[in-house]
Amino acid sequence: MVDTPDEIEISCEDGVQVIRIVRPDKKNALLPAMYAAMHQALVDGDASADVRAHIITGSGGVFTAGNDIKDFMSRASGDAAPVGASPVHQFISYLPRVEKPLIAAVDGLAVGVGVTMLFHCDLVYATPSARFLTPFLDLGLLPEAASSLLIPRRMGHTRAFEMLVLGEPFPADRAREAGLVNAVVAADELEATARGAAGRLAAKPPAALKTARDLMRGACVDEIVERLEVESCLFGERMSSPEAREAFQAFVEKRPADFTKL
Repeated sequence: MVDTPDEIEISCEDGVQVIRIVRPDKKNALLPAMYAAMHQALVDGDASADVRAHIITGSGGVFTAGNDIKDFMSRASGDAAPVGASPVHQFISYLPRVEKPLIAAVDGLAVGVGVTMLFHCDLVYATPSARFLTPFLDLGLLPEAASSLLIPRRMGHTRAFEMLVLGEPFPADRAREAGLVNAVVAADELEATARGAAGRLAAKPPAALKTARDLMRGACVDEIVERLEVESCLFGERMSSPEAREAFQAFVEKRPADFTKL
């Protein structure tokens, strides 16, 4: 069993499990204990007959600012668990294996893993203020969660390169145009929209739903998992690289990173 930290709220009603990120003072930035709780909620929900669909959402007008930068710096200094054994990796590596429909409701900022996890979701709804950003390269890092495979496949190479390598933010309307978001809805309608879709899925015959979803996803799962593991190894190497150390230090010192002397 994993203790659920205060920053993760889990509820279940009418067959729909809601995993809510609640860390307003840090823009819902994720810590290892939060990853562990989200991973366990997905595993437990998949095993429970009371859960027919999952929703992941944020709070306070923010989805998530991604990984907590201090935790990143700890890993870069070698003080944290290896990437492959970390709660972060456990959560990410389970995403392609989630057995029941996974829906995301995104309001406001979605950064890093807050974007890459969405490509494992079956449905994504966003508000007009949603903003999707993957600054991996700016931190001396690499794409993760199989995003180097899934994002070009979904959005095409040029838009994927713009998001993952150039680091260009995608507003909600552009994310919808690119195929990341199903619909853009008003902030006060976001959760109801996600719950409505989840409720409709929960009411469907479960065996037929699972089979249909497996047919749509099954052929790609092995390829996704393989890419995810390759990314994870390379990501771990990059975490302790001089470029990453410079990027993290520059972030803390609130100055531009200088990679010219490395």
